[in-house]
Amino acid sequence: MKLRYKSENLKLRLGKSLAFEGAMSIEKLQRYREQMRTELDKVVDFWQKYSHDTQYGGFFTCIGKDGKIYDELKYVWLQGRQVWMYCRLYRTMERFNKPEILEAAKSGGAFLRRFARIPNSGSPWKCAFCLTRDGKALKVQRTIFSECFYVMAMDELARVTGDKDMQAEAAQMMDQLVHWVRVDPSGLGKPQLSGDTPVCSMAVPMMLLCLVQQLTEARSGEEVDKYREVGGWCVKQILQHLQRGGTAILESVSSEGKELPGCEGRLQNPGHALEAGWFLLQYGLENGDQELQRTAVDKFMEIPFLTGWDKEHGGLLYFLDVDGYCPTQLEWSMKLWWPHCEALIAYLMAYSHTKEPALLERFSQVYDYTFSHFSDAENGEWFGYLTQQGKVTLDFKGGPFKGFFHVPRCLYMCEKILDSILNKQET
Repeated sequence: MKLRYKSENLKLRLGKSLAFEGAMSIEKLQRYREQMRTELDKVVDFWQKYSHDTQYGGFFTCIGKDGKIYDELKYVWLQGRQVWMYCRLYRTMERFNKPEILEAAKSGGAFLRRFARIPNSGSPWKCAFCLTRDGKALKVQRTIFSECFYVMAMDELARVTGDKDMQAEAAQMMDQLVHWVRVDPSGLGKPQLSGDTPVCSMAVPMMLLCLVQQLTEARSGEEVDKYREVGGWCVKQILQHLQRGGTAILESVSSEGKELPGCEGRLQNPGHALEAGWFLLQYGLENGDQELQRTAVDKFMEIPFLTGWDKEHGGLLYFLDVDGYCPTQLEWSMKLWWPHCEALIAYLMAYSHTKEPALLERFSQVYDYTFSHFSDAENGEWFGYLTQQGKVTLDFKGGPFKGFFHVPRCLYMCEKILDSILNKQET
């Protein structure tokens, strides 16, 4: 009887302990959600207040720390990202279902449709990279990324406006992108040089997979079936970047999926691998592929996090060399905003589906560094570029590469995931 009493007493104490830990976990998740919600409101307010060009349409993205415009150039991929983000917020979060957000998105969409595509480029679908304030083409890149964010913007804007022509335009441009990537890239304008080895950058299949998920969301029919095939191809291409017996994610590989020689072949980008991780996890969940889900977490999240986290100063290093050489990129040791955004999404998404405490600990570790270093409590929004030691080195809030995208997407997705986790625990 005595032994049984002790056993039951231990069970009771253990039950109380687990209940206490569960309550603490819920309390912590609630604090995270409140922080994400508050921060998202501030970020949206910042861009609504300072980025809208009421004279020519579209958005300013070169914005100083206090909201002042320091350059009027407009970058097409950032215009597309802002249209997409406004529409996604308007469509899926009640507190952002406001006419001023929809009107801003429409203004940005109209600016893109009028000016982004370059008719004399040799292809009716090629977009500029950079425009003057009033929409004149200034620069073009031999890549697909301006076009990709044009597709995202048009499809999401079509969802909130019901514009079928706009949706069809997005689908047509997607077809052209797939052709450039999988069949014939000559339309991008890049010459084939005799010493040039075909290279597969992980960014390309990642971006196409993102578009597949955008274009197929809540839709059915032949178009969706076509995109599913593209999605499967993208996943296979991304998985080729898992190299060295499954111990490293390399940013670029050969067209045969082999490691490339030299600095280019050894380059690692921890933030990009983490972003690929949640893309793959999302795809695996949507398609019931448990092996892919595990690969996404164990390989594309854990490997880059463990190799990329700066154990001395905290935060994720921007670039690494898989063999330990110093990367040739001058910014390799800096801490940038967007890898930390991707890490927050990746680990929270992984935790929400596995409930593995270690994944929540990873999220907490990134969360603590991110909100104590990037967020600007005084002026709003986030700084984007820190030294290795974590000091702000470039104090603008927007530029040619930082716009209204990574920060609000991260905050939006994390708030949504936390809502889902907490709602399940409360029922």
